[in-house]
Amino acid sequence: MAKLLLGPVLRYVDARSATVWAETDEACTVRVRGALPSEGAGGGTGTGSTASPASFSGEAATFRVAGHHYALVVLDGLPPGAALPYEVTVEADGGGGEARVWPEEGSAFPPSEIRTPSEDPAAPVRISFGSCRWAAPPAEEKDPVGPDALDTLARRLAGEPAGERPGLLVLLGDQVYADEVSPATREWMGRRRDLDRPPGAQVTDYAEYTRLYAESWGDPEIRWLLSTVPSVMIFDDHDVIDDWNTSDKWLAEMRATDWWRERILSGLMSYWVHQHLGNLSPADLAADPLLAAIRAAPGRDGTEALRAFAERADADPAAVRWSYRRDLGRTRLVMIDSRAARVLAEDRRAMLEPEEEDWLGAQVREDRGAYDHLLLGTSLPWLLPHLIHDLESWDSALCGGERGARWAGRGEYLRRAADLEHWAAFPRSFGALAGLIAEIREGPEAPATVSVLSGDVHHAYVAEARWPREGAAGWPREEEAVPGSPVYQLTCSPVHNSVPLAMRFGFRFGWTGTGRALGGLFARHGRVPRPAVRWRRGGGPWFGNQLMTLDLRGRTAELTLEKAVVRGGRAALREVTRTRLHRD
Repeated sequence: MAKLLLGPVLRYVDARSATVWAETDEACTVRVRGALPSEGAGGGTGTGSTASPASFSGEAATFRVAGHHYALVVLDGLPPGAALPYEVTVEADGGGGEARVWPEEGSAFPPSEIRTPSEDPAAPVRISFGSCRWAAPPAEEKDPVGPDALDTLARRLAGEPAGERPGLLVLLGDQVYADEVSPATREWMGRRRDLDRPPGAQVTDYAEYTRLYAESWGDPEIRWLLSTVPSVMIFDDHDVIDDWNTSDKWLAEMRATDWWRERILSGLMSYWVHQHLGNLSPADLAADPLLAAIRAAPGRDGTEALRAFAERADADPAAVRWSYRRDLGRTRLVMIDSRAARVLAEDRRAMLEPEEEDWLGAQVREDRGAYDHLLLGTSLPWLLPHLIHDLESWDSALCGGERGARWAGRGEYLRRAADLEHWAAFPRSFGALAGLIAEIREGPEAPATVSVLSGDVHHAYVAEARWPREGAAGWPREEEAVPGSPVYQLTCSPVHNSVPLAMRFGFRFGWTGTGRALGGLFARHGRVPRPAVRWRRGGGPWFGNQLMTLDLRGRTAELTLEKAVVRGGRAALREVTRTRLHRD
């Protein structure tokens, strides 16, 4: 009889539809079903009676990738504004009958449910976000980096099943760590290959990637959380390898190894299966040629088609678009691929290749009056502490030859050693994004807020941006700033990881006046022009395992940061700060 190995993971949800992802141990049909609320029961407009309520259901046959079986079930015709408990059953292709596999027997968690939003575009939206989650150890083991913020959120929601919860969980990269595996995974790897050969105790192939996802998403709290809170995701470097696509020289060196090709193809294949598919709407899924080809393949085996897709994606950053857009009532979320879409040639270096940059502009310009809040999700922060920003811009200028070949070599070494590869390390792209945001924040259709959501840097902070009028210096006073919507960099990381003390000092120092002055010296040495945008720290830096939450109501926006702490021997989320970003 078929079994559920991983999931269900609730991914896309709107007022009328949802998608649910699952992994099984053999080829089968996966079904998701539940009862619709009866009329007068509240939360929806179901048509069934109290005695015999109507139901919703959807099913999908699994497809196979490298011997693993997956399904993505699309549910249509759901009532808006409803809380819909659901169950999952499987029926093996070879027969044996249908069996319920979720909820699990004896589960301590409340039933998983799909909460559809209201069709009222002015309805409030709650979004929680963060990044960098190293898989939590088993419950009986000591956690070396402290309580997991997502685990802790899951326990809080499970304890208040009827309470308020995020309408969307935004995971901004490093959902798995392919280059920093747990002791248990390292031991498992050692039983299947020689860890003394490169790349050592790092992931090498698709099977090892599936081990990472099973370890991370199989955590009981995370499994329940992902089954009942919709999520969107985007990759960052550790989903593949540290400093992924940091420079053309780095990439050439990686491609010269005998293990990189399998690593990158397996990383992209597993990302498409586990993360990217769920980012797509039902309409996008129906139009996706790769998914259609996989489902039509003999035995529904998509291994070769997906591998060819990954080869194209690796060879040409314009071949595949990993970025996507979600409209949540009057909030627009545009998730930006800050890794695979890069142009690495030093004379054309860019965070986004030209077609991707054009696509981003089109997404934020389209029907500007339709949204009150614009959220740009990018795994890497756009605005950094001033010293770090100037260091990255300076290093990029050195690598580009601004100070000659010797300095270029030093710049490449420093770029890799200090992870100088954020938006500031791609100055043209930094300026282009600043220009796009400056355009969107002005005029009669400007949103109430523009926020850039990021992770990566293993701490949290808030920065506010302003554009000075001509002649203004430093942080412009209100009368010296170009009027427009408030613009914020909201950075939250890690969900479950750590940061060395030396880096904590560096992040704090980077915001100081002394740090800013030192950064100015680097910028002048590199002949780096001053950016058109100015910014200052609005809060932080905060350290620890943490999550940020945005509550968006009309044109009001409120930000909350919570940190996972231990109280009375149990993990809890403690509010660190609550900030009103915009008031009607």
